[in-house]
Amino acid sequence: MKKTKMLGSLVLACTFASAHASLAPHVPGELIVKFRDTDQKSLLSLKSLGAEIARPIELSSETLHVVRVEGEKSLMGTIKALQADPNVVYAEPNFIYSLIKPIAPSFVEELLAPLSAPVESNYTPNDPDFGRLWGLQNTGANEPNGRVAGLAGADIDALRAWEINRGSREVVIAVIDTGIDYNHPDLAANMWINEAELNGTPGEDSDGNGFVDDIYGYNFATNRGNPFDGNGHGTHCAGTIGAVHDNALGVAGVMADVRMVAVKFLSDAGSGTTENAIRSVDYATMLNVDIMSNSWGGGGRSQALEDAIKRANDRGILFIAASGNSGTNNDTRPHYPSNYDVPNVISVAATTAQDTLASFSTFGRNTVHIAAPGHNILSTIQNNRYSVFSGTSMATPHVSGALGLLLAQEGRMSVEEVRERLLATSEPVPALRGKTVNGGRLNAYNLLTDTRPQRNEPNPNNWQTVMLDEAFESDHPYADGMNISRTFSVPGAKYMRLHVSRYATEVNYDYLAVFNAAGVQVDKISGSGENYTSEYMEGDSMRVNFISDRSVTGWGFLIDRVEVQFE
Repeated sequence: MKKTKMLGSLVLACTFASAHASLAPHVPGELIVKFRDTDQKSLLSLKSLGAEIARPIELSSETLHVVRVEGEKSLMGTIKALQADPNVVYAEPNFIYSLIKPIAPSFVEELLAPLSAPVESNYTPNDPDFGRLWGLQNTGANEPNGRVAGLAGADIDALRAWEINRGSREVVIAVIDTGIDYNHPDLAANMWINEAELNGTPGEDSDGNGFVDDIYGYNFATNRGNPFDGNGHGTHCAGTIGAVHDNALGVAGVMADVRMVAVKFLSDAGSGTTENAIRSVDYATMLNVDIMSNSWGGGGRSQALEDAIKRANDRGILFIAASGNSGTNNDTRPHYPSNYDVPNVISVAATTAQDTLASFSTFGRNTVHIAAPGHNILSTIQNNRYSVFSGTSMATPHVSGALGLLLAQEGRMSVEEVRERLLATSEPVPALRGKTVNGGRLNAYNLLTDTRPQRNEPNPNNWQTVMLDEAFESDHPYADGMNISRTFSVPGAKYMRLHVSRYATEVNYDYLAVFNAAGVQVDKISGSGENYTSEYMEGDSMRVNFISDRSVTGWGFLIDRVEVQFE
């Protein structure tokens, strides 16, 4: 838990309004609104704004409404007016999300012999292309489409994990995506099946759960029971989680035994709305699945979606989310849903067979929790085929499957306990330092055995805040040609990092440079943002320089605290 230590008598408390962000892609003219009460007064209020309720969103715990507005200017004006209405909890655009598009997919129409024979163990599957799954067992020479040698052992240590546990049919994972080819011979045996609907009358809600013909899951993109994947993305994710072992076909998943629910809200073209995303999360929550695997994102921050994830959290359901493929920092450029600060959310970056952060992968030492294999990953796609994809979409199901193994072994655990154990047992990787919360890659064997590699690094949960006697800040705006510095010391500190309350500078040209006690630059901060924490450094002192050139100037910066750990 973060603690605050006071140095001196003066403490500055500053709050700043965040900069207005451009509106993310959304359904034109549609809002999602949560009313306190949809009475006649509410309807009259909408009418006065030139808006009307288009349809309700019936969820298990509440009802939201899609409100239709004519024109984009009216959309923004209506949001502002509704937010001022005491009968409205929130109003937001019906954002559009998409699958996190694979990077340069390479289709494998005919499976080839393994590039390098797998190291045999009693648990090596007989699936002919297991030897191409470097994410499960990296020989250093078995990456599909690999142009340089991999790093042997830079994998999730699946074979040793399988000596302990290979999964269980009691574990249920919802793949929220473009659907799943539930007839694929490498997946069919590990699909969740609603027996009441399978054996019931077609076209009727035979189990009375409110969804007709949801035999393998549900299709929220078209509001019908058939969640078949016409895109391939969801099927690829499903194969990494739970492709059947030892059936002499294709590939093998992280879990030999599991039940996967196909929850489709992304169309075959790969896009879907907030409305259908929250319905999908609500459906999986109603089923009380153990894990939701989410290789999608975009849109903007949605209170409706965050609330749906929180309801899953309240049920103890894990929400694993791809961090994104834009190659940017999620600490300063949030990506949703992976950036929601909810205990059950685990954000996943992608690594390569060489044990580096993939060039396309987003990162964030405060917002991206762990990395996993996500480059040149072979898995199932629709119509009984296989393909190689790259992306954080491919890394996410590795984590979902490994956590499925953990729950198969330990039973349901609190989401906080699972996240702490996942991060603490990850394999420290130099290339990930400062890029994820714990600078680690998934290790399934460590996870199952609760083996915690030694880390010469701070515990992400033990930072303490030290307020400065006097804030270090520029003039607002700052001047041209500045070069000012300040040294901060906290006697006895083992680790330190800088906390910048606010900064707004000319990108790349005007910046804060952070140096450790040895004078080595450990971070450079430029652009604009709030509550930024720098890379950590060892020792009890640091130096910060602010440098500006002789052209454009900005608001400047404010530093009123540092963060430390003493043990």
